[in-house]
Amino acid sequence: MAPVLHFRRGKPGDAPGVEHDKIQTLPGGNAPVYVSCIDYSLEQTLFQNVDDLDEFLKHHRPDWSAVRWINVDGLSDMGVIHALAEKYNLHPLAIEDVLNTPERPKVEPIGGSDSEYQARLFIITRMLQIQNGALDSEQISIFLGHKTVLTFQEGRGDVWDPIRQRIRTKGSRLRMNDASFLVYALLDAVVDHIFPILENYSNRLEDLEDGVLADPQRSVITAIHKVKRDLLLVRRAAWPMREMIAFLQREPHECMGDVSRIYMRDIYDHIVQIIDILETYRELANDLTDTYMSSISNRMNEIMKVLTIIGTIFIPLTFLAGVYGMNFHYFPELGKAWAYPAFWAVCIVLVVCMLAWFRRRNWL
Repeated sequence: MAPVLHFRRGKPGDAPGVEHDKIQTLPGGNAPVYVSCIDYSLEQTLFQNVDDLDEFLKHHRPDWSAVRWINVDGLSDMGVIHALAEKYNLHPLAIEDVLNTPERPKVEPIGGSDSEYQARLFIITRMLQIQNGALDSEQISIFLGHKTVLTFQEGRGDVWDPIRQRIRTKGSRLRMNDASFLVYALLDAVVDHIFPILENYSNRLEDLEDGVLADPQRSVITAIHKVKRDLLLVRRAAWPMREMIAFLQREPHECMGDVSRIYMRDIYDHIVQIIDILETYRELANDLTDTYMSSISNRMNEIMKVLTIIGTIFIPLTFLAGVYGMNFHYFPELGKAWAYPAFWAVCIVLVVCMLAWFRRRNWL
């Protein structure tokens, strides 16, 4: 079965976007939502786990804070989404994309001086992880402002622990740059995490190739199809990310610093390399399917060859047995003492001669 994509769109003809006053009317869920906040500058940092969001939003960012990163794990609590949308004046179209998963990776400039909404870059990407032996694709929504970064994840658990550690490290390049450099680091971690996933599938393809050549069982072709589905899921995430990174690298925006745009080139190189490797692995998976079918066909041919040889050997033997098994009274040989041993001798000579002939023709 192909990966199933679940959408939470409204009815056809509904108004586009999700207005702030409509957010809390949307169906939520019972899964817990975790909100964390990191404030940092070159001199100091502050890590917080936000338990009371309303109380937290009443206070502004500390004066010393150069960048504030608010991360939301979970989309089931509409109250959290509504509070952050009101506080940071998020665009209704962007809110709709945050809640309706999965979206295609993309980047959109929203708001600005001519709009009632603040100027931001809205980015959607997909974070790939292998959990419990299965590939998981999670939508990540990022709002980049001048000094604030908002990230929304579908569930808890991400690949950004090294980023948090770099923020804790005094003198790190992250703490020396603006909010757009944090977004670069987040996207870089998401892209680079695809490399070990592809390495995992490389090892699996090698094992499957050995299995196809040694013993092509039904379980092997099932495993090959699973790898092909997973590679298709990786492709669905990686290809649009190439376009997204190219936009961030190429198009100027007031929220994207020049230093961050330069560093985006590195992510672009990585995503191009990932796509090349991915296409190679997909071709290998397709070749493995063809190899499996060829192996099964060759195996069936060998079986039919053996059965044909056995049947061919027994044709003259069956003829002789049929002749001497007929109920006639006058068989000259039946009255001779040497008749029975002579019958077996003739049968054995026939078998030996036919086997020798088969071997001489390279049929054995």
